[in-house]
Amino acid sequence: MAKSNVPAVPALGGEASLNRYLSEIRKFPLLTPEQEYMLAKRYEEHQDPEAAAQLVTSHLRLVAKIAMGYRGYGLPVSELISEGNIGLMQGVKKFEPDRGFRLATYAMWWIRASIQEFILRSWSLVKMGTTASQKKLFFNLRRMKNSIDAFEDGDLKPADVTKIATDLGVSEDDVVSMNRRMAMGGDTSLNVPMREDGDGQWQDWLQDNDPLQDERVADEQERVQRHDMLVEAMDDLNDREKHILAERRLAEEPKTLEELSQVYGVSRERVRQIEVRAFEKLQKAMMRIAGGKLEKMARFAAA
Repeated sequence: MAKSNVPAVPALGGEASLNRYLSEIRKFPLLTPEQEYMLAKRYEEHQDPEAAAQLVTSHLRLVAKIAMGYRGYGLPVSELISEGNIGLMQGVKKFEPDRGFRLATYAMWWIRASIQEFILRSWSLVKMGTTASQKKLFFNLRRMKNSIDAFEDGDLKPADVTKIATDLGVSEDDVVSMNRRMAMGGDTSLNVPMREDGDGQWQDWLQDNDPLQDERVADEQERVQRHDMLVEAMDDLNDREKHILAERRLAEEPKTLEELSQVYGVSRERVRQIEVRAFEKLQKAMMRIAGGKLEKMARFAAA
């Protein structure tokens, strides 16, 4: 029987083996857009397990990075990563490469959803209810407390409770209850040794100055999308508005109102008015186009 070429996902047995796991997943090669597309098509059309495995292993670092962002909920990071890996596999299974998105952009939805659902189950929030607003409070309370410098583990000040409740659209009672519940859960110290011999701490893995390839790809994809949206939005302007806006706001060396007033034979004030009106039209068009794209992505992620 021929030996399978499917890459094996490293075992993640617990916190003691996490250091080894993080080292192992760095050995899997990252994929170029072309490689990713071909593998995704192979899996989509032929259910090729080897193609799926390569897509999964090339994104294990992304899962680990996202899971680290949820390390403050008092749960083992190894378990968060395991749940995130399940989400990644679901994302690979449902990924449609012809949609034009990279796998990392799509899989993030599944990874985060899987980790968050695991955290909610572990915290037994069913006793408090699991409405959308309470989930939002649960996953944003720490960020809100940091933004107002409310670092204490005890009860929040009344003014802080009011601000958080208002910003997140929940009741003040919910804020107080959630804060007390989360305080009981406790945080994992960043100085806890990662191995039994005491070699290496959690904080050693939290800083990585080199961006992931997935992040670089996502940034470039976002830049291209913004450019395409701008080009599409410019179609809402007439020729004079396009020219004036381009010369005033898009050119490396913008022209003055005086120069453009001479081109069109109108006053400088009239040129300024046209520029302002064109910019307002462009903003509305960009918002309309962006809203359509976000709605499309939401439907795609929920499919």
